[in-house]
Amino acid sequence: MGTEGARVLLERAGRLTLQTGNLLNWGCLRKKCPATPSEEVRDCIQKTLTEWSSKIGQDQKQETLEVLECTVAQAIEKINPEERDELKVSAKLFIVGSNSSSIRDAVDLACSALGVAQLDSVIIAPPPVEDGTNLSLEYLQPYWKELENLVQNKKIVAIGTSDLDKTLLEQLYLWAQVKPSSNQVNLASCCVMPPDLTAFAKECDIQLLTHNDPKELLCEASFQEVLQESIQNVKANKWIPLWLLRYSVIVKSRGIIKSKGYIIQAKRNAS
Repeated sequence: MGTEGARVLLERAGRLTLQTGNLLNWGCLRKKCPATPSEEVRDCIQKTLTEWSSKIGQDQKQETLEVLECTVAQAIEKINPEERDELKVSAKLFIVGSNSSSIRDAVDLACSALGVAQLDSVIIAPPPVEDGTNLSLEYLQPYWKELENLVQNKKIVAIGTSDLDKTLLEQLYLWAQVKPSSNQVNLASCCVMPPDLTAFAKECDIQLLTHNDPKELLCEASFQEVLQESIQNVKANKWIPLWLLRYSVIVKSRGIIKSKGYIIQAKRNAS
């Protein structure tokens, strides 16, 4: 059946959850060095969709699933409970459709995929704002409250932010019940850490990290394009990505990456 079976399943489902599993288990991706984080995401989605659709048989074609799980079995790698204390499990969450309730879904799916009870740290990238609108504390608050609830429920140990300037980071810090433990700075937009941000972070014990992610790691058009390329004749324009989570599992004592992967959730518009 291949892509035809995948197309039928996608036309019947309301949501799609795509998990790449451990990218270090993908020989083809390991040999390739994507030029940008966005290219890596596209490659991962395409290869996962292609591999998944090739394994769909006639028996699966008849199933109707509200939430369709797209995974590559041989790449899935859960953490051995005996090794958990030796590992740091971190995630960065990109909200594509601005909905704070997506945060709990993303964290729950990441914990399930890795076989852990909690994540050691989660950094949230600022959710998209409308053109002409500046990012504000009021806009960030519902997202941060969701993260705080997950800390209180012991699903996350520490939470952090990305691309906040000193003013907004200070506002968030003063308002928040659970303080940000880190803030990522994009060195593509500033080659030196702003002195006021550095001073405030030091004073409040906030770790400043660097990253090279674009503001929009996975846009709607890019997701639809890769979906169309991977599964022929699918109504790709009906599918809208909701969020993307990138996780990494690091061996604490050696600082090496043991596992890295993406989890993406999208919904199909019925109209």
